[in-house]
Order: sequence, then structure tokens, then C-alpha cells
Amino acid sequence: MYMTQQIAAVLGAGSWGTALAMVLADNGHDVRLWSHNPNQVAEINEKRQNEKYLPGVTLPEAITASADIEEAVRDAAAVILVVPAKATREVAAKLAGHIPAEAVIAHATKGIEPKTSKRVSQMIEEELEHVTHRPVVVLSGPSHAEEVAKRQPTTLSASSVEMEEAKKVQELFMNENFRVYTITDMVGVELGGSLKNIIALGAGISDGLGYGDNAKAALITRGLAEIARLGTKLGANPLTFIGLSGMGDLIVTCTSVHSRNWRTGNMLGKGMTLDEALAQMGMAVEGVRTTEAVAELADKAGVDMPITKGINQVLFHGAKAKDIVDQLMTRLPKHEMDDLQDVLNAR
Repeated sequence: MYMTQQIAAVLGAGSWGTALAMVLADNGHDVRLWSHNPNQVAEINEKRQNEKYLPGVTLPEAITASADIEEAVRDAAAVILVVPAKATREVAAKLAGHIPAEAVIAHATKGIEPKTSKRVSQMIEEELEHVTHRPVVVLSGPSHAEEVAKRQPTTLSASSVEMEEAKKVQELFMNENFRVYTITDMVGVELGGSLKNIIALGAGISDGLGYGDNAKAALITRGLAEIARLGTKLGANPLTFIGLSGMGDLIVTCTSVHSRNWRTGNMLGKGMTLDEALAQMGMAVEGVRTTEAVAELADKAGVDMPITKGINQVLFHGAKAKDIVDQLMTRLPKHEMDDLQDVLNAR
């Protein structure tokens, strides 16, 4: 299921951006991969490698890297932002003067902006509002770049407030290895993809502490309840959280050694400080920044999120992970369906 050959610009040459560029190249598109690092650009163009982010993977010839954002997006039919959430505004601002008027605009980044509580699509729209009124599409779901680069089966969701824009992204990426569904619940898709990183940090901490499958299953399940409570309060459809960008993404991120958030949490559970763990990772760990933003957002929205707030205490306030687990386990008794009722009441 390939579209007519088009120029597609992918902004961000980390593991996920590079893997998505490979999908587009496999589909016959001319792909421009933008990076702010000239050395990385040279490695991609000359050696067909992006060794730091996707070691051992040979990149298709249809991918051309550039450190010039104007050059990367020139005449592009689609522009996909895949930069860390903290860099989204800066890159979108650079893009504003150069984006083609009719280009489809999408992102595949998971995060929430601290202080403003903005989702990634909202940040992009604010930076581009004076140059285009096209709605942003988000591509999200259970996906590790390492597996996509190996062309292993992967399924995601494309979401936009306008279904036609989501369908364009669906057609752009979909092939025999990469299946894409469409959905209009932007709020649910973006929150599910962002908040699951917080729970994945917790899953890594649990494993690092030496706890077993019982603890992790409980964490994932109760974590999904927190995600759904906040999401529905902010206008999401509760059914979205049992879909690909909800439960699907939550499972893969909490259970895989590919997950940066799980790996970071695992190091924390074994006694490393946050700075030590992030230094060892050497790549963006979106859940860290998102935890701080969502703990603040939960207070503003009046939503009970004890797991998120506990992880926030571990990350930023010196709390010991074992003490937080003890606090969670000794909370007042509750009826399990109270959470479901909260979600239904928020609709």
C-alpha cells in the first residue's frame, strides 16, 4: 500500500526519527532527514550509518541527511517532527519560515511541556499558527525503533482533529511491516503516549528493586487507571486508553529492555542517582520531564495520581523508591471500580 513517490522531511535523527525515515524510504519516498549535528549528517550520507542511535543498521539510499532545516523541508509534501519534546518549540520556530504551505504536518514525539502542560501538537500549532492553519497529526503507539529498523511487524495510530489529515499520514507510512490505524482523539492519543513513560519509569524501578511480575502487573494496571483518570478529565475518550496508544504502548514500554524509560528506572531502582542514570543513557528520556509536568498538571486538575506523584518524589525530591512503594501499598482501602466510575463521570 504505497503512495505516489513524494518528498518527506523527518526532523530529528535519533533512533525513532531514523527508523521512521526508513519506513518512508521503504515506501518509495524521497526522504530528507534533518539533524542539528553535522558529524551525524556526514555519517548518514557517507557511511549509510547512524551508529549512536541504530547501531548495525544500514540506511536506505533514499535517505539524505541535512543540517539545514530549510533545505530539508524544501518542496516536502509531509514534514514529520521527531525531536525530543524539550526541543519541539525551538525546532518548530525554525521551521515556521520554511514549511511548504500544503505540507502535511505530523509529529511522533511523546511528552508534556512543564509549566504550560501543553501537548506536543499544541506546541507545534502555537509556533506555526502564523504560517499555516493545517492541523497537526500525531503518530503514536507501541513501537521500538530497533524493531522498526529491522522491519519487524509494528502497529501504530495516526490521529488528528481532521480525519483526512490522519489518513494522509496513514497512507504515507503504511506497508506490510508497518500498519497504521486512524483515530480522531488527539487528546487521548497524545496523553496515552506521554504518560505511559512515567509508568515505565516505575516499572524499571520495581524491577531494579528486585520485585517480581506481581508488582509490575499491578503497577501497569493501576498506572493505566491514573492515565485514564487524567485523560478523561482533560477531554479524552476513555476507550482510547485500551487501544494502541494507551494499553498497547504502556505494555511495550514497561516490559522491554529497549525502553529508555524502563532502563532509566531500573538504574534508579538499583541505587543510581537520576543524574548518573541519565548520563549513562546518553539520550533523551522523555518520562523524566513528563513526570514533573504531569504531577503539576494533576494538582491543577484535581486528579488523584499517586504513582505519578510518588515517582516525581523519587526523581526530584530525594525520596527513596522503597519508601514510595511502601506508601502506595499502605494507602487507604478502595473499591477497584471507583476508578472506572471516576472515568465515566468525567465524560
